[in-house]
Amino acid sequence: MDNFAFVIHPVDPKKDVARKFPLLGKYLPVAAINFFSRYFPPVYVSHITGVRSQATGKEIEGWFVACPLTPQRSLELPPSVVYKKVIQTGRLAEKLGARLLGLGGFTSVVGDGGVTIAKGLNIPVTTGDSYTVATAVQSARLAAERVGINLATATAAVVGASGAIGRVCAQLIARDVPRLLLIARRPEPLTEVADLIHDQNGAEVSLSTDMRDLHQADVVLTVTSAIGTVIEPEHLKRGAVVCDVARPRDVSRRVVEERDDVLVIDGGMVSVPGPVNFGFNFGFPPGMAFACMAETMILALEGRYENYTLGKNISLAQVEGIAKLAAKHGFGVGGFRCFEQPVTDEQIERVSRRIEQI
Repeated sequence: MDNFAFVIHPVDPKKDVARKFPLLGKYLPVAAINFFSRYFPPVYVSHITGVRSQATGKEIEGWFVACPLTPQRSLELPPSVVYKKVIQTGRLAEKLGARLLGLGGFTSVVGDGGVTIAKGLNIPVTTGDSYTVATAVQSARLAAERVGINLATATAAVVGASGAIGRVCAQLIARDVPRLLLIARRPEPLTEVADLIHDQNGAEVSLSTDMRDLHQADVVLTVTSAIGTVIEPEHLKRGAVVCDVARPRDVSRRVVEERDDVLVIDGGMVSVPGPVNFGFNFGFPPGMAFACMAETMILALEGRYENYTLGKNISLAQVEGIAKLAAKHGFGVGGFRCFEQPVTDEQIERVSRRIEQI
């Protein structure tokens, strides 16, 4: 049978550990979870059933397997140690019979973006970043339309634009807007991204390392790999739409608590076709998954057991190709959520009214 496995890991240490081990999550402090995560073995999480193509009727199964490393440990430890732990998790997937492995969260961004991990396994690997890019930009477009932002006259911004996901997000959203702001910690890599955009279309591109410049943007895509939040209430203009693709989140909870005049949505959430049962609650409504998870499912439905998205260079062709396959099989952006809660029509209308007042 066509199948897949997907690697998850604790992003919010206490909450996510508690999803599988309630007592450990309840009683262990975050510092202890971070420390012990290096020594804990890979974990079988659940069996996934009911993923069914709308085009072919093919149904596939899969498994969630967990790499125990927290984001803090993934960044603190030498890449070789992290690679070893993720490869161990991948070998657990191989024992389950998986024919394709998807990397989630920090397991997809550490070091060389999955290249070394793929070399250490006998099954192909994908990070899921191509479909993450496609759905992030699609979600931002849809949200902007809902609140009444005209992209043809708007300024967009990409935070983390020098990263693998950010640079392709920037190229895609640049097709929709006349002005684009690219933000990252260092200016040098942004110049290369700006050159790519100039070669492809006529958007006016600005570069910055200062988050205060985000106040220019009507639409924001944020895709950093930072551990802590980088976008605070004071950074955003009235009526802005922010699509947060990063996990852990880039947007501070203070933004949704203090700024009812902006719309924050979680990026990368899609509906999965068929009577899917994930066997595990990762905080989404039934039938919904992260786009990176969905990319792995899409490739399995297509029977493409090959390395798809690996390394730090994602091509537009990869993004556009997986988006077409997603549409074929019945995957798509499945509504908006913010901090694990549905975005209501009232929230959207409130931001829309604020835009009208500008």
